[in-house]
Amino acid sequence: MQHHDLIDATFLIKTPENIAFRYSVAGPFRRLPAFFLDIVIKATIFIIFSIITSLLGGFTGSGGLATMILLIAWFLLDWFYGGFFEAYFNGQSPGKMLLGLRVLTTEGQPINGLQAVMRNVLRGADFFPACPLFGLIAMTMNRRYQRLGDLVCGTMVVIEERPWLTGMAKFDDPRAIQLASFIPPNFAVSRTLAKALATYVERRRFFAVPRRREMARHIAAPLLERFGLTADTSYDLLLCALYYRTFVADRADDERHLQEARQANPFVVTT
Repeated sequence: MQHHDLIDATFLIKTPENIAFRYSVAGPFRRLPAFFLDIVIKATIFIIFSIITSLLGGFTGSGGLATMILLIAWFLLDWFYGGFFEAYFNGQSPGKMLLGLRVLTTEGQPINGLQAVMRNVLRGADFFPACPLFGLIAMTMNRRYQRLGDLVCGTMVVIEERPWLTGMAKFDDPRAIQLASFIPPNFAVSRTLAKALATYVERRRFFAVPRRREMARHIAAPLLERFGLTADTSYDLLLCALYYRTFVADRADDERHLQEARQANPFVVTT
């Protein structure tokens, strides 16, 4: 079960692995440029489609059919453009992608197709004729800056953090690579765990050894028994090994790594 709190404009989520991630929610003035960008993109798509349809209508001599096709195209673009992109591009329309925004659930998880479509279909309620700024007012009334569609669908728009995997970390301890050979090949790393591993390994060099042990213990301790490793195996090395197996190692090299580990003397590292 996930635990989450909202502090100012930052959404704090604690995963089952006891790792906390912070998401900065996007306010209305951060989201407005993305909205206008999407309008421009939709208009451009429609203009290009109109030109193609007009040319085809001129060749076939059926202007009525071309008009009907244009009306259907505009309906689909207007109602399902955002839902399509957010469903298939992990919560990002082209406008959000360009401005570094993403739609997530209020639990910090990727949205599903129904949420993506419904939050965009309900956008019409934000421009209620009697009060065109109704959506903006709704956003300012809640701490997650959710418009009506977000409130109904349980979603929020966050500022996309910088890529959490900026490059493959280099290990200065070959024992992590050896230890990786003892991790079961069929062990599946979840998206949340992969993100936690990448964040930890990227930043571990800034922490002292006792601090590394404290930070790594929450994830590594339950894995020791699962992997059949001794209780005093280094938590830090285990996370480095798991990172190596997840992001670096070529599966074709598993046998070679296993042979190297078997040839080496068994080792136990405590920190």
